[in-house]
Amino acid sequence: MTESTIRGKVWVFGNDVNTDQIIPGKYKFRIIDICELAKHAMEGVDRDFSKRVSRNDIIVAGKNFGCGSSREHAPLVLKQLGIGAVVASSFARIFYRNAINIGLPIVECKEIAGKVHEGSFLEIDLENGAIRDLDSSQQFKMKPLPSFLLQILKDGGLVEHFKKHGGLIWQNV
Repeated sequence: MTESTIRGKVWVFGNDVNTDQIIPGKYKFRIIDICELAKHAMEGVDRDFSKRVSRNDIIVAGKNFGCGSSREHAPLVLKQLGIGAVVASSFARIFYRNAINIGLPIVECKEIAGKVHEGSFLEIDLENGAIRDLDSSQQFKMKPLPSFLLQILKDGGLVEHFKKHGGLIWQNV
């Protein structure tokens, strides 16, 4: 991620989407190539999702997105597909951490679930904490990401951030 504004088409999912629905274990343990594995992303809730999704598309979900196991492959396959961001009412903590660590933008917005439609276009301003439905002009507030998390995302994830800066940078980020 290089910018703090993301624009993309919406894919809507409900509450409690777990990591086994995001990437079923039957594939995770047989397929090593992340490109091949990504072809099965979200298969547990939408069999053809990976065939229909486009770069920078945005997943909007209800509460507890990414619950279940600490499977780091769940955010990895979404990033590999080109998902621009995941917006949900709430996230499982380990999924949230894994997503930030691999550079997948992820934001909590308690009021968005049920208010945007699949196929709509959203604009997310990560720095200012604003989400705008470009089709209906609805606006939603989210908590802006702290500057150090934005920097990790801009650098492409935690590993790339360490490579670029020689460690975590907390000031002036």
